[in-house]
Amino acid sequence: METVSGACANVSKMAAIAAARAVPVGPGLRGLQRTLPLVVILGATGTGKSTLALQLGQQLGGEIVSADSMQVYEGLDIITNKVSAQEQRICQHHMISFVDPLVTNYTVVDFRNKATALIEDIFARDKIPIVVGGTNYYIESLLWKVLVNTKSQEMGTEKVVDRKAELEKEDGYVLHKRLSQVDPEMAAKLHPHDKRKVARSLQVFEETGISHSEFLHQQHAEEGGGPLGGPLKFPNPCILWLYADQTVLDERLDKRVDDMLTAGLLEELRDFHRRYNQKNISENCQDYQHGIFQSIGFKEFHEYLITEGKCTPETSNQLLKKGIEALKQVTKRYARKQNRWVKNRFLSRPGPSVPPVYGLEVSDISKWKESVLEPALDIVQSFIQGHKPAVAPMKMPFNETENKRSYHMCDLCDRIIIGDREWAAHIKSKSHLHQLKKRRRLDLDAVNTTEGQSISPDCDKEFKEKGFSQQHDEELKSSI
Repeated sequence: METVSGACANVSKMAAIAAARAVPVGPGLRGLQRTLPLVVILGATGTGKSTLALQLGQQLGGEIVSADSMQVYEGLDIITNKVSAQEQRICQHHMISFVDPLVTNYTVVDFRNKATALIEDIFARDKIPIVVGGTNYYIESLLWKVLVNTKSQEMGTEKVVDRKAELEKEDGYVLHKRLSQVDPEMAAKLHPHDKRKVARSLQVFEETGISHSEFLHQQHAEEGGGPLGGPLKFPNPCILWLYADQTVLDERLDKRVDDMLTAGLLEELRDFHRRYNQKNISENCQDYQHGIFQSIGFKEFHEYLITEGKCTPETSNQLLKKGIEALKQVTKRYARKQNRWVKNRFLSRPGPSVPPVYGLEVSDISKWKESVLEPALDIVQSFIQGHKPAVAPMKMPFNETENKRSYHMCDLCDRIIIGDREWAAHIKSKSHLHQLKKRRRLDLDAVNTTEGQSISPDCDKEFKEKGFSQQHDEELKSSI
C-alpha cells in the first residue's frame, strides 16, 4: 500500500473532505450485512491505494485489510511503505506488522485463513471491509476459492519442516520431470524455471495424495466456479482499480524513492541488515528469495551494505548510487507487472466469477477529490444500496481462443515455451530465427555432401545455382 504525495496533505484536510461528503455509518448500515460490499482497491504501487482506502474507511466507517505480502512482517516500514501510526489511528488497519521478520515460511494460505476470518468479523459488526494492497495472489485468495490446503504448519521462529522450501533447493528440470509423472496436466502448464509453482504442485501431491490439477478441477466444478478458479468467496465485491499514465507513474515512483531516502531509508536498511542479515552473510547463507528479505529495496542494496566501511568513500558512493538506481528500476517494473495482472485477471478474460472493475484515473492528483474520491464513494454507495453504479465498468478486447498455459517445445532452440502469445513471440524472435538459419545452412551442407558423391562437379554446381538454392531461399523467406 502507498500514499500519494499531495493527494491527502494532512489529517485536517481529510477531515474537511469527510465532513463535506459524510455518509451514514454504524447504525445506518445495520440490517444491510447481507448486501454490504467487500471493497477491493487494486492498482500499481504509487497510484494512491492507501490514500483512497483511508478516506473510504474513515467516511464509510469501514476497516482496512492490508493485502501486502511484505507488510505482514515487522520492520522495514519505509521500504515496504506501511501506513503511519497516525494514519492507523484514523481508521482501523489489519494484517500489518504481526509476523516476526525471521519467519520465512509464512504463506498465502496463512494469510488467507487469518484475513478471511477478519473480513467475516468486520461484516458481522455491520462494517465494510476494505481490502487494499499490491500482492496479487493475496487478493486472489480473498476473492476466489483458489487455494489448496495442505499440512498445517505452526508459524514461529523455530525451524519447521517446509516441504516446498526443501523442494525449491532442487534443480528445476528434475522437479518438473517428477511433477510430470504424478501430475502431467499441471506439469504441461508450468515451465521448469517456475520452480516455486512446480514445487508447490509437488507439495500438494505429496502432502494430500491428490494431484494439484484434480483439486483445481474440483474447485472449477463448484457452483459459481469457472476456468480461472473456484467461486467467489463473498457475494458482493466492489472492485476499484486506480490507474495512471505510465510516464506520470514512472516519475512519481522515482520521486517516491527519493522521498524514502529523505525519510531515513538507509538508516532503516543498515539497522535491519545488522540485526537480521549480517550473520547470515558471514555464514554464506543469506536468502533473498523468502520472507521479508525478498522485499523490493533490500537486496538491491546488498553490495552497499556488506562493503560499507570496508572500501573507499568513492566506491561506497558508487555502490549507493547503483542501489538507488536499481530500486527505481525494479519498482517501475513491478508496477507494470501489477497492472498486467489486473488486465489479465479481470479485464481480458471476463466470466461469471469475475466481478466488474471500476476504473479511476489518478494521473492528476490535483484533481483527486473530483476524479477519484467522489466517484469511488458514489460507486460504493451504489453497491450498498443494491443497484448498479451510474458509471460503466472497464472492459477491454480479449481473445477467447488464447491459451495462456499451452505447452510448446522448440526443438530448434531446446526451449520450453508456455502460452500461445509467448510461443508466437518466440518463433519471431532473433534467437529463434538465428537457429533457423543455422539449421538451414547445415541442411544445405548435408545435401551438398550427399549430392557430391553421385553428381559430377559441373552438374552439382548447376543444380545448386538453378534449383536448390532458389528453393532454400524461398523456404527461408517464408519461415521468416
